Amino acid sequence: MHLMRGGSPLSAYRDYYPALQQLSGPQPPSYRPDRTPYRPYLVASRGGHGTATAFVRDPDSTLQVWSRDRGYPGDGSYLEFHKKHFPGGLRYWRVTDAKVDLGGKQLYEPARAQERVQAHAGHFVDLLRGVLTANPEGPHAVVCSPYDTELFGHWWFEGPRWLAEVFARLPQARIAPVDCVTYLETYPPDTTITLLEGSWGEGGDHRVWLNPHTEWTWERIYGAEDEFWTLARQAGTYATEPARRVASQLARELLLMQASDWQFLITTWAARDYAEARIAEHHATFTRLAQALRRLLAGGAMPPAEEEFLAACEAQDFLFPDILSHVAEACRVPAA
Repeated sequence: MHLMRGGSPLSAYRDYYPALQQLSGPQPPSYRPDRTPYRPYLVASRGGHGTATAFVRDPDSTLQVWSRDRGYPGDGSYLEFHKKHFPGGLRYWRVTDAKVDLGGKQLYEPARAQERVQAHAGHFVDLLRGVLTANPEGPHAVVCSPYDTELFGHWWFEGPRWLAEVFARLPQARIAPVDCVTYLETYPPDTTITLLEGSWGEGGDHRVWLNPHTEWTWERIYGAEDEFWTLARQAGTYATEPARRVASQLARELLLMQASDWQFLITTWAARDYAEARIAEHHATFTRLAQALRRLLAGGAMPPAEEEFLAACEAQDFLFPDILSHVAEACRVPAA
């Protein structure tokens, strides 16, 4: 919502990743209270009539579900995520209390947890009804409540059952669940706004992805991007089957290197070593494939060792089989 209204962003993720609390950044932009989050907006970056549409995240329902301290997942009856039995890794304990260390966790009671699931589902539906009733948008008001899917069943074991209970209660509360496309077909937006710069991350800006711990990743990514598009603009890249295969895999490695999860995992310490290794691995693979492609463009052949390496890369990561046609379209180069 801070990208639409300004002001301080929601900080639900710091409950799950304490390292985020150590980040600092600029002050949030000024607050715009005249914009409601309960309607979609057309979006334009340079004025005029927008063509893209933005739904705004509802703060009340977001924190009620996402926040470990203030939301449902932190209830003492729910399954404790962090305490696992060794060996095997199974979880037998409940949250008990957020301030109790792992040694003080009590045994999990499924029936007790199910009672809380039902209570929290009823509370959430009442919350939605209150928001919609008090909203000046009237019957056209829409509450947008997006969550990371990893919350349900991963961080919050009972989350999927809670979702089922919520949907079962919506008709009685006269609340209609709706997807974005269906809502827009019925109530198309008529107000255009310009969104502020920002993100969904801690601080509402870019500090999670760009900070002293992640600067080195961007040096590699930016260099790889420049090299890729230089090669992609050459017609020879699309002229032969070996060149097309190498270029396609080069594009895949670039996409994998660009995944924003790597910086997130580094900054939060959730899996720093793994993320750093993945970026280094994809960068090394990209560099080797780029050398092979330059050799082919210069009229050289594909050595057997490089052919084996390419085949191994394709076996490991073969997403987007037709990726090169889209690259050619972006470069306006005829693809063979």
